[in-house]
Amino acid sequence: MNFALFSEHASCVELCLFPSRDSTQESATIALVKSANHVWHIYLEGVNPGCLYGYRVHGPYDPENGHRFNPNKILVDPYAKGLVRTHGLVDRHFAYRFGSSREDLEMDPRDNAGIAPLSVVVDTSFPWGDDLRPDTPLNQTLIYETHVKGLTARHPEVPEEL
Repeated sequence: MNFALFSEHASCVELCLFPSRDSTQESATIALVKSANHVWHIYLEGVNPGCLYGYRVHGPYDPENGHRFNPNKILVDPYAKGLVRTHGLVDRHFAYRFGSSREDLEMDPRDNAGIAPLSVVVDTSFPWGDDLRPDTPLNQTLIYETHVKGLTARHPEVPEEL
């Protein structure tokens, strides 16, 4: 599994693995490698669907110049296909001390690992069996969402008792 994150101004990016959704701290922390174009990445063998993870991103805490790096905060993968522990927004998720008289200029030193939303590795494969995968390009695909009862209520071939 390849983990990657873009950050031009980060000084370090860590992948944090969690053993369960109830974990209050990561069980492993792995430093990502900075490559060309400010992409931090690492490839890990043996990562299975259901793996829970987040990132700690180190860098300058300088809000006046647009930088709010805070390694005390677990961040979700912006490309994650699944999330757990989405309890809503609480003050410990903010990089800054919420309610401070200095507003966002004061970094919050509290760790949020125990309550932070976590990204989930999702198996995106589909067991097609003997069926063929549709070969329709996405730009020609139509996705139609409907309520089955409303769509079929007056259809002559649907039995009345249904």
